[in-house]
Amino acid sequence: MGVYSRAVNVPTFSKKLMSITGMSEQWVAARIKQKGDSKCVPWRSLKDAILTHPDMRKRLDVFALSIYGLVVFLKALGHVDEAVTDLFDRLDKKVTPIPTILVETFRLLNACQKMGEGRFIGCLQLLLVWFHSHF
Repeated sequence: MGVYSRAVNVPTFSKKLMSITGMSEQWVAARIKQKGDSKCVPWRSLKDAILTHPDMRKRLDVFALSIYGLVVFLKALGHVDEAVTDLFDRLDKKVTPIPTILVETFRLLNACQKMGEGRFIGCLQLLLVWFHSHF
C-alpha cells in the first residue's frame, strides 16, 4: 500500500467541502467545477465564504484551505483542487502531511520531466523543512 493511497471510506469532495466551509450541500454542489482530471472549487467562491461566513472558525478554515490550494499545492490556477481537501482533512485529524507533501513533490517533478519543459510548482520551503528535520 502506497504512502498516498486513499482509504476506502473517505468522504466525498462535496462532504469534505461542506465540513470545512460549513456551507450547505446546495452551495457546495453549485460551486464544484471539473478541471482536467480533478474536481475543484473556484477561489472567488471561497473568498466570498471567508468574507461573509458568520462563524469565525469556519472563516479561518476556509482561509487555510485556500492557502494550501492556491500557494502550497497549486494545480489549477485560481482553483482549490480536491486533493487539497484530502490533505486538509488529514491535518484536521492530526495526521502528518509530510508523506503527502513528498509524494506531491515527486509527482510534480516527474510530470515536469516527462513533458521535457515547464517548471516545478510546489512548496520547496516545506520540503526543505522536512529534510532539515529528518537528516
